[in-house]
Amino acid sequence: MSATPLPLHLPPLEGLPVLVYSLGIEGRDLARWLLRHGARVTISDTRTNEELASAGAVPPPGVERVVTGQPLLDPEGFGLVAVSQSILRYNPALARARELGIPITSQMRLFLQLCPGRTIGITGSSGKSTTTALVGAIAAEAGVEYVLGGNIGEPLLGRLDEIRPDTDVILEISHTQLQYTDRSPHIAAVTNVTPNHLDQFSWDEYVGLKRNHIAHQGRDDIAVLNEDNPVTRTFIAGAKGRVVRTSIERLPDADGAGVDDGEVVIRRNGRATPVLPVSGIRLRGRHNLANVVMACAIAAEAGWPVSAMARAVRRFAGVPHRLEVVGRANGATWVNDSIATSPERTVAGLRSFEEPVILLLGGRDKHLPLDVLQAEVGQRCRGVVCFGEAGALFYDAVARLVPSAVRVPALEDAVAAAARLARPGDVVLLSPAGTSFDRYPNFEARGEHFRQLVRQLPGFTPEVSP
Repeated sequence: MSATPLPLHLPPLEGLPVLVYSLGIEGRDLARWLLRHGARVTISDTRTNEELASAGAVPPPGVERVVTGQPLLDPEGFGLVAVSQSILRYNPALARARELGIPITSQMRLFLQLCPGRTIGITGSSGKSTTTALVGAIAAEAGVEYVLGGNIGEPLLGRLDEIRPDTDVILEISHTQLQYTDRSPHIAAVTNVTPNHLDQFSWDEYVGLKRNHIAHQGRDDIAVLNEDNPVTRTFIAGAKGRVVRTSIERLPDADGAGVDDGEVVIRRNGRATPVLPVSGIRLRGRHNLANVVMACAIAAEAGWPVSAMARAVRRFAGVPHRLEVVGRANGATWVNDSIATSPERTVAGLRSFEEPVILLLGGRDKHLPLDVLQAEVGQRCRGVVCFGEAGALFYDAVARLVPSAVRVPALEDAVAAAARLARPGDVVLLSPAGTSFDRYPNFEARGEHFRQLVRQLPGFTPEVSP
């Protein structure tokens, strides 16, 4: 059992009946931590046993009871409810817990309260995964002791014992994790806030969750904010810590990072220091330039050397499922951008290519505006293949705008149709604009299926980078 003092909002855990909502990565991490502290753990998950087995979700040893395939258990009789980020804060089960006066906690809330190291947290509607991974790459080049985790799937609570006061903890933090946090990272960055997840929250609620990322900072903390984005720009006035600004349109006048005369530049204490030429960045697209600028601003505030930033950025080819070149087939380049679960992300992906694009759109609709996507498809796409639950919606939105448009049932059909449409020199881009939940548990599974399908195409040859 750990000797770490428990957060004040928790009751004594020894012998306490605790209800954990979800048997996912966060739920299992919570259950293991609670068991170590002597709690009696019950897990409730609405998925069936078959669905859980296919996801590899096995309860940790010591869990007293697992209830699956039905609505979340009523929390009455439990002394604490611990939730995965997948359980939204307005869920009736949580409303019931609040009504009964039962404390509610989450993995990210506990971790931010218990972590002995310096925390560096990155959130945003898009770009947070790439920025987080790049900050981790810079930390590795700088030779500092660091832990990378958060929304990328690391069991954070299970790593607490290996984190020391001089460890830097780099966290990707989602809006759903921010539902329950009451602390902010020492360095808290927001890449951007744009319409997203409006199937879960209203726009004002969603913006409020992103603002919560910096809301609990103190005067000694640092907020890194993108001044090119109109929403994050409004966060500046309310920041309690020192504000660091980023921009790809210019070099900010105050502390931060930006672009000046074709170079990424950081500014600290009135001194501007070039990091590397923009031409030295391997990642495609202006959105990735913004991610690089944000990562350098964060690294500068962490005190890591400019040489480490330059080396990491030059070597960084991206993360899986984010404009990931799978290879070539039929003379076309096939690109996996399964992370693009909103029209805005698909637009950013399209703008990364000068070549004619065959675009694969589909998945589950998030009820987001399609007008900007329609304009971009009309300008950049030679063909569009629509698939999945939202296939008809996307087809109706774009079919008249492109020379070739096809609607098919599933991803395997979409790959086959794209192979028929593709010509030498084209880019075939899986950038779906919808979530994966009509068929896949996450965008990673969808992207992996796309990879497998592309690798089976006649004449396929792999490529390492764009």
